Amino acid sequence: MMWHEGIGRCGGCHPGAIIALVLLAILIGLAVWGIVALARRGRSVDKGNGAMGIARERYARGEINKEEFDQIKKDLR
Repeated sequence: MMWHEGIGRCGGCHPGAIIALVLLAILIGLAVWGIVALARRGRSVDKGNGAMGIARERYARGEINKEEFDQIKKDLR
């Protein structure tokens, strides 16, 4: 009899089920966060943050001229 009264008070849900759903949501959130973090780390290399990216930045700032930039580009291929 007590069991049925408890179910009626919380709208037909079991407190353990709510805890399980919250934990599942946290796990899914952590998985999504991890995948996004890995994807962003992979993209940063593709955007030119390596040696070629540094050469582009130096050329844009005027630290090296076109001939030096072309030589660096040739050396990095």
